[in-house]
Amino acid sequence: MKYIIVLGDGMADEPIDMLGGKTPLEYAATPTLDRLAPQSEIALVHTIPDGMAPGSDTANLAVLGYNPRTYYSGRSPLEALSIGVDMKPTDIALRTNIVTLSDEPDIPFEQRTIVDHSSGEISTADAAVLLEAVKKEFEKDTYHFYVGTSYRHLLIWEHGEVIDLAPPHDHLGEVIAPYLPEDAVLRDMMVRSYTILNDHPINVERARRGLNKANCLWFWGAGTRPALSSFREKTGKTGVMISAVDLLKGIAVGAGMDVIEVEGATGSLDTNYEGKAMAAVQALLDGADFAYIHVEAPDEMGHQGNVAHKVRSIAYLDERVIRVVVDALTNAGEDFRLLVMPDHPTPIRCRTHTNDSIPYLLYDSTKSMSNGVSAYNETQARMSGTQIERGYTLIDKLFADEF
Repeated sequence: MKYIIVLGDGMADEPIDMLGGKTPLEYAATPTLDRLAPQSEIALVHTIPDGMAPGSDTANLAVLGYNPRTYYSGRSPLEALSIGVDMKPTDIALRTNIVTLSDEPDIPFEQRTIVDHSSGEISTADAAVLLEAVKKEFEKDTYHFYVGTSYRHLLIWEHGEVIDLAPPHDHLGEVIAPYLPEDAVLRDMMVRSYTILNDHPINVERARRGLNKANCLWFWGAGTRPALSSFREKTGKTGVMISAVDLLKGIAVGAGMDVIEVEGATGSLDTNYEGKAMAAVQALLDGADFAYIHVEAPDEMGHQGNVAHKVRSIAYLDERVIRVVVDALTNAGEDFRLLVMPDHPTPIRCRTHTNDSIPYLLYDSTKSMSNGVSAYNETQARMSGTQIERGYTLIDKLFADEF
C-alpha cells in the first residue's frame, strides 16, 4: 500500500457572492475529486490547536502528525532547516519577507501601508539581488541574512530573543505603524531597507512594467531551533516531501524525510503541477511508502483576494496533480490511500488565514470508505456530522490497517 497526501494550501474558504454563494472549492471544476468522493470518507478536521495562530507552520505540522503544542518552536527555524542553516541553541530565526509598501512622496515611513506581502511574487533571482543590497548595509556578527525563495527569506539573530512580530499578510492595506517591531535594531533595518530598495534599479524597472515594487524588509515568525522526531520512527513509513516552499521543506528535513526538488515549482499559480505529481509517483514506485505533495497556489490566491485565480488553482490541483497521481498509480497496479485537504482556510473575504475546521477526503483504492457524503467541499463535509478535533491524529487514519 502506498500513501499520499495532496495538500492544497489555504484551499478552504467561505461562500462568495460572485460564485453564486458557493466556495471556490464548491465552484471549481474538480472531476477527479467528484469521481473519488462517493467512495471516500469526507468530514472535517481541526488542524490549529486552540490559542495558536492559524499558520501554515502549525497546520502542516499537524497534518504530518506532529502535535504543534509539542513540536512548534516558530516558523522561521523550520525554513532555516530547508535553507541549510545550522542554528545554534542561542540563535533566533526570523522570516524576512521583501514586501511592497506604498511609496507616496513626503509621508513618514510609519504611515505607509502594506500593499503586497509578496512583492508581486517576485522571482528568487531578483529578490536575491535586493537582499544583497541590504546585506551590505546590515549584516554583522549579530545578524546574518540568507536567501530563500521568491519573497521569503531568512534572518538569523545571534543571541536574540523571540519577540512578537506581525505577519504582513495579516495586515494588507493597513498603515504599518502599529505593526512595526519594538526592537530598535529590527525597526531601524526595516526603515533603512525602504530607503535602499525603493529606488533600486530593479524596482524602478518593476514600476515601469506596472509591477509592485519589492521595497522593504518585513521581519516576522521568530523562533528557536526546532527538534522534530523522526517521521519514519514515528509512523514506520519512509516519506518524501514535494513543495516549492521552504517551510514545508524545512519540516521534512527536521523530520528526516527526503525532499524532492521539482524544476519549475514556484509556489504560485504557474507552478509545475504535473512535475510535482510525477515526482511523487516516481518516488512511490521506487520504494517510498509516503509522499506529501504541497501546492501553495490556493493560499497565495487567497492572500491576493483573487477569486478567479483561486478557483483556477483548485481546478489545476484536481486535473494536474490528483488525476495524474491516481491514474499513474492505478495503471501501475499499486494499491494506494489518498488524503486530500487544505491545511487551513485562507478566505477571500479577509485575505489571511483563519482557524476554522477544514474538509478532508480520504480515499482507498482497495475498498469503499464512504460515509454517505457524495461531494468534497466545505458544505458536504459539515453535513457528515464528523469532525476530528485533534488534527495531528488524522494521519493515523491514513496509515491505519483497519477502519
